[in-house]
Amino acid sequence: MSLALSGQKVLVFGLAKSGVAAIKLLLAQGAQVTALDARDENALGDVARELKAQGVKLVTGATPAGLLEAQQFIVVSPGVPLSLPELEAARIADVPIWGEIELAWRFLSEVPLFGITGTNGKSTTTALTGELFKKGGRRTFVGGNLGLPLAEAALTPKDWDAQVVELSSFQLEGIQQVRPKGAAILNLTPDHIDRYPSHEAYGEAKARIFMNQGPGDFAVVNAEDAHVMRLGLQANVPVYGFSVSGQFAPGGPKLTGMAVAKPSGFRLDFLNEDYTLTNRALRGAHNAQNAMAAALLARLGGVSREAVQAGLDSYPGLPHRMESVRVLDGVEWVNDSKATNVDSVLVALRAFKGDLLLIAGGKGKGAPYKPMVDEGLGKVKVVLTIGKDAETIAAAYQGHAPVHSCGTLDEAVRRARELAKAGDTVLLSPACASYDQFKNFEDRGETFKRLVQAL
Repeated sequence: MSLALSGQKVLVFGLAKSGVAAIKLLLAQGAQVTALDARDENALGDVARELKAQGVKLVTGATPAGLLEAQQFIVVSPGVPLSLPELEAARIADVPIWGEIELAWRFLSEVPLFGITGTNGKSTTTALTGELFKKGGRRTFVGGNLGLPLAEAALTPKDWDAQVVELSSFQLEGIQQVRPKGAAILNLTPDHIDRYPSHEAYGEAKARIFMNQGPGDFAVVNAEDAHVMRLGLQANVPVYGFSVSGQFAPGGPKLTGMAVAKPSGFRLDFLNEDYTLTNRALRGAHNAQNAMAAALLARLGGVSREAVQAGLDSYPGLPHRMESVRVLDGVEWVNDSKATNVDSVLVALRAFKGDLLLIAGGKGKGAPYKPMVDEGLGKVKVVLTIGKDAETIAAAYQGHAPVHSCGTLDEAVRRARELAKAGDTVLLSPACASYDQFKNFEDRGETFKRLVQAL
């Protein structure tokens, strides 16, 4: 279902990563491209210079009257709300409006797409599912909201046997014909309240992942999440569930099969298959959910049982998310720099049984630290604080765990090396943003890894 774009006037609205990738694809197809962004050229920097050098017409700041209506179609980046008044004017003029995912899929419609959405765990499940497909010998593109935009894959559609794509609610708003072979919703908790009028509206955006599925396709849902199960009623294909507890929320679709957690692994009941989960990168109940969803997508997508188990064993994990850096003298060092808020730290703490030395701190976000103190009772032996919010964290832990004020990450690593004993885990899970001492959480995580490797 490819497009004839040569000479077509196309506007790309929003010049973040996916917008730039869409422009690259459009130019390769011979389209006449106009790029629109609310930021000025100085803010766009190299992006503006490179686009102009490629012959793209660049428009910055306010949208000129009549610009959108003069296009043959418009591609919108995920960060641009579809409710903008200027886009409504384009709709009235019958100008089609697509997201970057829709544009890319028009060149990839012959390649089976496995789409993953939800509030939490999307990136891990997407990366893991990609690992399983690759172990099965498929030439697999892994991207979307994670890593490379889908438009990058569309430049070379013959290179792929499968596409495993993380899909945000914003991206799903912009699809028209995208049809996933397998579509998964992992969970649904309140998020993006600045963009959606209600939690229900946010859920409906997620449910668009099912809307074009048909014969031969399938859906995967979190059977323990009542809201996800209700959204599963919109799937007109066989629906498979996964559950850590073995229970499922009432009021959802009839499930064709289940993945159920068991000690050290899980079972696919409809195939009578058992899998083990011994990979450190997949520890914790949240990762058991991610692993079951990935296994369902892969097995139902035609990957062999042996390849699925091999992928579960080899998956390296995502950088800065519960990343096992090394084991030194019986002490494991774990980089969870991506945990920039308290809720993320709770997920990390639940993944460990105890004997933790917790490195926390940075630029706080104003949320109370009590929930992570409570979750860590009996688990966190020592707290090592860094950054601007060190005193606030220390006050929260007073009477609950010894606190060492370290100031900097290198001092925290040095002190942890002195204090940790065989069997302990040193966990960097800061609960804070990194901008007081680092460029971003990736910089903080890479610094931690470098310091640990130097021990």
